[in-house]
Amino acid sequence: MGTEKGLPALSKRLKGCLIATLVLLAALVMINQPLKTEFAHQGIVSFQLAGNAEQALAIVQSWGDKGLQWAKVSLWVDFLFIPIYCLTLILLTRHCTIDRPGVRERTAARWIRTLFVAAGLVDMTENVLLLNNLDAPTDAISLAAAISALAKFTALTIGIAGLVIVRAARRHPLAPG
Repeated sequence: MGTEKGLPALSKRLKGCLIATLVLLAALVMINQPLKTEFAHQGIVSFQLAGNAEQALAIVQSWGDKGLQWAKVSLWVDFLFIPIYCLTLILLTRHCTIDRPGVRERTAARWIRTLFVAAGLVDMTENVLLLNNLDAPTDAISLAAAISALAKFTALTIGIAGLVIVRAARRHPLAPG
């Protein structure tokens, strides 16, 4: 059964992934609250983007022992979150392009899916770097983690923008839902 705009209803798999993604995202947001300090205004995101050892060390010290434990929990929960959000975005791409049979739309969808997979792989690399940077931050690991975070955010932003563009490319579907 289709919707008014020709897109079919969300599949059970996509609905389940969306719910899992939102639940894990909410958990990560809650875990991040105790990580917000004077030196880490955005919590774990500030640590992700700390480009040198001095910044990273200031953040880690501002967290203290309890905050450090929350940071580790955040990174480990993120390892679970990564494949879930990647699968959700891939399924969402498939869903949003189901009535877009054109060659350009299919090619764009492949690139969009590739961006989402790349974001997930870079996110995993970033988490490994961050876990290794918690005890004794170094300039090299801090910079590599910051570059990984920026690459992840860029891939996700471009992928989502591409999905919006592909979806908006035609006002009406080519084939009825």
